[in-house]
Amino acid sequence: MMERPILAHPDPRLREVSKSVERFDEGLRSLIDDMFDTMRAAEGIGLAAVQIGVHLRVAVMQVEDQPARVLVNPEYEPLGEPMELDEGCLSVPGVRERTKSRVNRVLVRAQDADGECYEFEAQGLEAACVQHECDHIDGHLYIDRLSSLRRRRVLKRYEREREEG
Repeated sequence: MMERPILAHPDPRLREVSKSVERFDEGLRSLIDDMFDTMRAAEGIGLAAVQIGVHLRVAVMQVEDQPARVLVNPEYEPLGEPMELDEGCLSVPGVRERTKSRVNRVLVRAQDADGECYEFEAQGLEAACVQHECDHIDGHLYIDRLSSLRRRRVLKRYEREREEG
Protein backbone atom coordinates (compact mmCIF):
# COMPACT_ATOMS: atom_id res chain seq x y z
CA MET A 1 0.00 0.00 0.00
CA MET A 2 1.25 3.42 -0.86
CA GLU A 3 0.22 7.00 -1.36
CA ARG A 4 0.25 8.13 -5.00
CA PRO A 5 0.46 11.65 -6.46
CA ILE A 6 -2.90 13.23 -7.27
CA LEU A 7 -3.24 14.83 -10.71
CA ALA A 8 -4.21 18.49 -10.59
CA HIS A 9 -6.22 20.61 -13.02
CA PRO A 10 -5.41 21.38 -15.88
CA ASP A 11 -3.72 17.96 -16.36
CA PRO A 12 -5.33 16.58 -19.57
CA ARG A 13 -5.41 13.03 -18.13
CA LEU A 14 -8.25 14.17 -15.86
CA ARG A 15 -10.39 14.65 -18.99
CA GLU A 16 -10.04 11.08 -20.30
CA VAL A 17 -13.01 8.75 -19.91
CA SER A 18 -12.11 5.67 -17.87
CA LYS A 19 -12.49 2.10 -19.07
CA SER A 20 -14.65 -0.56 -17.42
CA VAL A 21 -12.89 -2.94 -15.08
CA GLU A 22 -12.95 -6.50 -16.41
CA ARG A 23 -10.20 -8.13 -14.30
CA PHE A 24 -10.80 -8.44 -10.60
CA ASP A 25 -7.37 -9.49 -9.40
CA GLU A 26 -4.57 -8.63 -6.99
CA GLY A 27 -3.61 -5.64 -9.16
CA LEU A 28 -7.08 -4.15 -8.69
CA ARG A 29 -7.02 -4.78 -4.93
CA SER A 30 -3.60 -3.14 -4.72
CA LEU A 31 -4.88 -0.12 -6.68
CA ILE A 32 -7.86 0.18 -4.31
CA ASP A 33 -5.57 0.03 -1.24
CA ASP A 34 -3.35 2.76 -2.73
CA MET A 35 -6.43 4.87 -3.51
CA PHE A 36 -7.63 4.68 0.11
CA ASP A 37 -4.12 5.59 1.36
CA THR A 38 -3.95 8.53 -1.08
CA MET A 39 -7.46 9.78 -0.28
CA ARG A 40 -6.91 9.64 3.49
CA ALA A 41 -3.47 11.29 3.29
CA ALA A 42 -5.06 14.14 1.30
CA GLU A 43 -7.92 14.32 3.84
CA GLY A 44 -10.47 13.70 1.10
CA ILE A 45 -13.79 11.86 1.24
CA GLY A 46 -13.59 10.35 -2.24
CA LEU A 47 -11.08 9.57 -4.98
CA ALA A 48 -11.45 8.22 -8.51
CA ALA A 49 -8.64 6.16 -10.08
CA VAL A 50 -8.33 8.72 -12.89
CA GLN A 51 -7.14 11.24 -10.27
CA ILE A 52 -4.00 9.15 -9.79
CA GLY A 53 -3.58 8.58 -13.53
CA VAL A 54 -5.27 5.17 -13.77
CA HIS A 55 -8.09 5.18 -16.33
CA LEU A 56 -10.29 2.49 -14.81
CA ARG A 57 -13.86 2.95 -13.59
CA VAL A 58 -12.94 2.71 -9.91
CA ALA A 59 -13.61 5.07 -7.01
CA VAL A 60 -13.23 4.86 -3.26
CA MET A 61 -14.99 6.94 -0.67
CA GLN A 62 -15.53 7.35 3.05
CA VAL A 63 -18.00 10.04 4.00
CA GLU A 64 -18.40 10.95 7.66
CA ASP A 65 -19.76 7.96 9.60
CA GLN A 66 -20.74 5.98 6.48
CA PRO A 67 -18.82 2.77 5.69
CA ALA A 68 -15.76 2.94 3.46
CA ARG A 69 -16.96 2.15 -0.06
CA VAL A 70 -15.29 0.64 -3.10
CA LEU A 71 -17.12 1.47 -6.32
CA VAL A 72 -16.03 -0.52 -9.37
CA ASN A 73 -17.93 0.23 -12.61
CA PRO A 74 -20.38 2.42 -10.67
CA GLU A 75 -23.66 3.81 -11.96
CA TYR A 76 -26.27 5.80 -10.11
CA GLU A 77 -29.89 6.74 -10.50
CA PRO A 78 -30.97 10.14 -9.13
CA LEU A 79 -33.85 9.79 -6.66
CA GLY A 80 -33.88 13.08 -4.80
CA GLU A 81 -34.01 16.82 -5.25
CA PRO A 82 -31.21 19.23 -6.17
CA MET A 83 -29.22 20.37 -3.14
CA GLU A 84 -26.84 23.20 -2.41
CA LEU A 85 -23.35 22.07 -1.57
CA ASP A 86 -19.99 23.64 -0.83
CA GLU A 87 -18.03 21.46 -3.28
CA GLY A 88 -14.30 20.96 -3.56
CA CYS A 89 -11.95 18.50 -5.26
CA LEU A 90 -8.54 16.98 -4.56
CA SER A 91 -7.66 17.68 -8.22
CA VAL A 92 -8.58 21.37 -7.86
CA PRO A 93 -7.01 21.86 -4.42
CA GLY A 94 -7.45 24.93 -2.27
CA VAL A 95 -10.74 26.20 -3.72
CA ARG A 96 -14.37 25.35 -3.03
CA GLU A 97 -17.53 26.65 -4.64
CA ARG A 98 -21.23 26.44 -3.85
CA THR A 99 -22.93 24.16 -6.37
CA LYS A 100 -26.55 23.16 -6.99
CA SER A 101 -25.94 20.42 -9.55
CA ARG A 102 -26.09 17.40 -7.22
CA VAL A 103 -29.20 15.61 -6.00
CA ASN A 104 -29.58 14.69 -2.34
CA ARG A 105 -30.44 11.00 -2.89
CA VAL A 106 -29.16 8.40 -5.36
CA LEU A 107 -29.43 4.67 -5.88
CA VAL A 108 -25.93 3.34 -6.55
CA ARG A 109 -25.11 0.13 -8.38
CA ALA A 110 -21.49 -1.02 -8.43
CA GLN A 111 -19.16 -3.97 -8.03
CA ASP A 112 -16.82 -4.56 -5.14
CA ALA A 113 -13.11 -5.46 -5.36
CA ASP A 114 -14.04 -9.10 -6.07
CA GLY A 115 -16.51 -8.26 -8.85
CA GLU A 116 -19.63 -8.88 -6.75
CA CYS A 117 -22.53 -6.61 -7.70
CA TYR A 118 -24.21 -4.63 -4.96
CA GLU A 119 -26.38 -1.56 -4.53
CA PHE A 120 -27.06 1.00 -1.84
CA GLU A 121 -28.90 4.25 -1.40
CA ALA A 122 -26.77 7.29 -0.61
CA GLN A 123 -28.06 10.55 0.82
CA GLY A 124 -26.71 14.04 1.41
CA LEU A 125 -22.95 14.43 1.24
CA GLU A 126 -22.43 10.74 0.40
CA ALA A 127 -24.84 11.06 -2.56
CA ALA A 128 -22.94 14.15 -3.75
CA CYS A 129 -19.64 12.27 -3.42
CA VAL A 130 -20.91 9.40 -5.59
CA GLN A 131 -21.99 11.87 -8.29
CA HIS A 132 -18.66 13.75 -8.05
CA GLU A 133 -16.57 10.56 -8.41
CA CYS A 134 -18.74 9.28 -11.30
CA ASP A 135 -18.12 12.62 -13.03
CA HIS A 136 -14.35 12.03 -12.68
CA ILE A 137 -14.70 8.56 -14.19
CA ASP A 138 -16.40 10.19 -17.20
CA GLY A 139 -13.67 12.84 -17.55
CA HIS A 140 -15.52 15.75 -15.87
CA LEU A 141 -14.65 18.02 -12.95
CA TYR A 142 -17.14 19.75 -10.65
CA ILE A 143 -16.04 23.12 -12.07
CA ASP A 144 -17.54 22.03 -15.41
CA ARG A 145 -20.97 22.23 -13.77
CA LEU A 146 -20.55 25.90 -12.84
CA SER A 147 -21.67 28.82 -14.98
CA SER A 148 -18.83 30.18 -17.12
CA LEU A 149 -18.59 33.28 -14.90
CA ARG A 150 -18.36 31.28 -11.66
CA ARG A 151 -15.94 28.79 -13.27
CA ARG A 152 -13.64 31.68 -14.31
CA ARG A 153 -13.78 33.09 -10.75
CA VAL A 154 -12.95 29.70 -9.20
CA LEU A 155 -10.10 29.10 -11.64
CA LYS A 156 -8.69 32.57 -10.92
CA ARG A 157 -8.69 31.75 -7.17
CA TYR A 158 -7.16 28.35 -7.94
CA GLU A 159 -4.34 29.92 -10.00
CA ARG A 160 -3.63 32.38 -7.15
CA GLU A 161 -3.50 29.48 -4.67
CA ARG A 162 -1.05 27.58 -6.90
CA GLU A 163 1.19 30.62 -7.40
CA GLU A 164 1.30 31.26 -3.65
CA GLY A 165 2.20 27.60 -3.15
